[in-house]
Amino acid sequence: MTALDRLARTIAARRGTDPATSWTAKLLAKGPEKCAEKFGEEAVEAIVEAVKGDRERLTSEAADVLYHLLVMLAARDVTLEEVLAELERREGVSGIDEKAARKTGG
Repeated sequence: MTALDRLARTIAARRGTDPATSWTAKLLAKGPEKCAEKFGEEAVEAIVEAVKGDRERLTSEAADVLYHLLVMLAARDVTLEEVLAELERREGVSGIDEKAARKTGG
């Protein structure tokens, strides 16, 4: 099991627990919109560090992005397994072809 798998399981386990004792529970209690907002904030912070070229800060912000992505997914009942299955479905497909298929609904 990877660190990402363990993190996804921890996030799922925190759903419905006391928001006073868990940052994850606090985010989930605020609803999917707040979780999405927080994910966006973290993504912007990662972008800033990527542009600045600070590897250490980018690594830290990327970890925050992954965490907040998993929280946002959990808020909408989308599992890491579902996302990984979608990545596997796309494996070996040209990104250009995949994007074209989405535009045509195929």
